[in-house]
Amino acid sequence: MRVSVFLSAQFPPQQSAREGLAAVVEQAQLADRLGFDAVFLGHHFLAHSAFLQPLELAGYLAHATERVRIGFGILLAPLFNPVALAEQLATLDVLSGGRMIVGLGAGYRRRETEAFGVEWGDRIRRLREYVPLMRALWNGETVDAEGSWGSVRGASLPLRCVQPGGPPIWIGAFAEPAIRRAARLDASWLIGPEGDDEAIAARLRLYRATLAEHGHALERAYPMSREACVAATTEEARALIRPHLEQQYAAYKSWDTAQQVEVDSYLDEHCVVGDADRVVARLQRLEREHGITDVALRVQFMGMPHAQALEQIRRFGEDVIPRVSAPATAGTTSTF
Repeated sequence: MRVSVFLSAQFPPQQSAREGLAAVVEQAQLADRLGFDAVFLGHHFLAHSAFLQPLELAGYLAHATERVRIGFGILLAPLFNPVALAEQLATLDVLSGGRMIVGLGAGYRRRETEAFGVEWGDRIRRLREYVPLMRALWNGETVDAEGSWGSVRGASLPLRCVQPGGPPIWIGAFAEPAIRRAARLDASWLIGPEGDDEAIAARLRLYRATLAEHGHALERAYPMSREACVAATTEEARALIRPHLEQQYAAYKSWDTAQQVEVDSYLDEHCVVGDADRVVARLQRLEREHGITDVALRVQFMGMPHAQALEQIRRFGEDVIPRVSAPATAGTTSTF
């Protein structure tokens, strides 16, 4: 299993953004040294926090790190022009030496789509159109296309990605139609931080069945994101993460989203929280029972002290990653 860390590149408005940026870079560099596979960045516009935009930040982190991959989890693709996005992502792939992972999603906040003049229903069509268009451009094909975003005739992209065919595309989705869409687009489905074992299994059956229905290979990356905390004891880990989860999901309620959780059951059934043995067992079970190949762990939340975030990255890097990233499985994909 490949283990990654989700960086919280958003800060309270009263905090210095330069200090916040320095903290994010230090966390990414520590993850790079300790063997994490990737660092992931979130994306929002018009957030209630000071939010460093991920395309620019990815380029900055590409220069600040050496080995670790850099991913989006997820980028709000419909808010961009697809030609511009294809060229920007190709540029990032060159800047990073081929270390980009492109996580895409349709978004769930009307405030964002309205700000960019995107019709709410059109965001789904855009995502569906963008993926094959960007892949065609990355493959060096000449493209004729049009949509609500604009039109191109005889367009091509002389800039070549370092990764043949461009960076891997993962699509974030929760609802069944969106999971089917990811499969139809032949993209890995990035499983979100919500879902117990029963829900994960049911959704993966749907995803894999749709892949097979459309003739797409089952052998691929099966990535997942989870909220996580590791400590000397499970009780200590729960006590460390609980106030941050409560604050995080209380903030979500103020957005135009249905994300609401009961924290105790969420910790028990959805998160990766506990002492090192418990965390390792949970990750190994996700790999064994569901075929998960990649897990991106969010170990820092807005308002968490930087030192605590560094300690979490260090603990996962030293106490967990060596036990779940055996050489025999580090580069494998899952078929299930």
